Amino acid sequence: MEPSVREPLVRRSSSSYHTFPESIRRGLDKEYLQSLNNKRLYMAVFAAVLGNFSFGFALVYPSPVIPALETHPNPALRLDRYRASWFGSVFMLGAAAGGLSTMLLNDHLGRKLSIMFSAVPSAVGYALMASAQGIEMLLLGRVLTGYAGGVTSASIPVYISEISHPGVRGMLGTCPQIMAVLGSLILYVLGLLLDWRWLAVAGEVPVLTMILLLCFMPNSPRFLLSQGKEDEALRSLCWLRGKDTDYAQEYEQIKDSVRKQSQRISCAEIKDPFIYKPILIAVGMRFLQQLSGVTCVLVYLQPIFKKTAVILKPEYDAALVGLVRLFSVAIAAVSMDKAGRKILLFVSAGVMLASNLTMGLYIHLVPSSQNSTIANRTLGSLASPAEPTNYITLIPLLAAMFFIMGYAMGWGPITWLLMSEILPLKARGVASGLCVVVSWLTAFALTQLFLGVVEFFGLEVPFLFFAVICAGNVLFTACCVPETKRRSLEQIEAFFRTGRKSFLRSFRR
Repeated sequence: MEPSVREPLVRRSSSSYHTFPESIRRGLDKEYLQSLNNKRLYMAVFAAVLGNFSFGFALVYPSPVIPALETHPNPALRLDRYRASWFGSVFMLGAAAGGLSTMLLNDHLGRKLSIMFSAVPSAVGYALMASAQGIEMLLLGRVLTGYAGGVTSASIPVYISEISHPGVRGMLGTCPQIMAVLGSLILYVLGLLLDWRWLAVAGEVPVLTMILLLCFMPNSPRFLLSQGKEDEALRSLCWLRGKDTDYAQEYEQIKDSVRKQSQRISCAEIKDPFIYKPILIAVGMRFLQQLSGVTCVLVYLQPIFKKTAVILKPEYDAALVGLVRLFSVAIAAVSMDKAGRKILLFVSAGVMLASNLTMGLYIHLVPSSQNSTIANRTLGSLASPAEPTNYITLIPLLAAMFFIMGYAMGWGPITWLLMSEILPLKARGVASGLCVVVSWLTAFALTQLFLGVVEFFGLEVPFLFFAVICAGNVLFTACCVPETKRRSLEQIEAFFRTGRKSFLRSFRR
């Protein structure tokens, strides 16, 4: 085995130390725990994921705002179905543009500065929406906040994976999704209390806090080494691991890995399975994640609940779903480094499949007198919401809760984590941007078409389509996704380089 991918002995559990005397093993365990528990690492992760909080907040901003603007007295701000679909979906176009630009930003500015750069369009976008005098300002604000979200969604997972200790990389890798979910939940809760303009003002707070904290955080050691800044990279790793740990050994492994991939990726190298296989897996996961319908459900959550006549008020239903989503991501964070990535992906896809199927069949089978003729009415006209009739109308709420729970346990956080884990270093900046572009163009197409499909074919059609996609997710996980639990980035790279499945399997504990 090459030195660059040799299992670092100081990074394994005590069962890995049987060739050492007991006293040396105790010392290695203590050093491992010191490195694992360095608080500065968690400070850096928290500062970065505030960008995801803002992203989650901005993503679901239309959910409480669309109902408010559909009855707005000012015609320049009033939303019909056509305007509402653009207000909900144009965010994804901005996010795709942000992901596209991150292909350059990640490799030239670096991961940290790219995240900080995203604060500018985000702050301007929120300001435009807070002071909007017409639909144009609202749409421009959505595009700018979407652009910032595209930059952060491509930069933050890579930054976290590159600074994280292998022992907690799975847990920390779920933090972007947790913070995005928390941002969405806070938006739903504030939507019960604040006017839509003040919601936009509230969105400025995490953006400004993020850029302030990141000023004091280090850049990724791998990025610094790729720029030839060896002394700065060593200081960065020392800051992240602690002075009293054997960070020098990890530094040498990272340095050796970076040295082998120091050149930019060329067109000829794309034919190398070491390059194209992880890229195809990452892009495929992002594509299937969006096709499962999660963005449509989150953006149009309150309108969907209005049309399915859920017995509770739609704004309270949305907050409940947000709370379930947060709880589920927390479960994923705790179990990620124990159960493994693949088992959570299987469970996640299975729950999403059952939930979408339940929602589609409920809408199709329940008489129109009970579901308020969902199939023949558009989500765009919400002035006359359906009146709940009986407790059977809780089925859509429960189905939505389980769908979001399933997504948040696996296909939400793990797709981002795996993207940052499996992509080769020399292609990581470009490939992560490509993943974001594919993801948000898919989300835009679905979100833009969703209201029209519901109007002409009925609400059950998109949910049954989403169920079919979730079945495909199960097959994709079984055939294509490797298990990366407790593997260093160098070990994962060696797996794709050699093509030996036994390589990762031999390190499982």
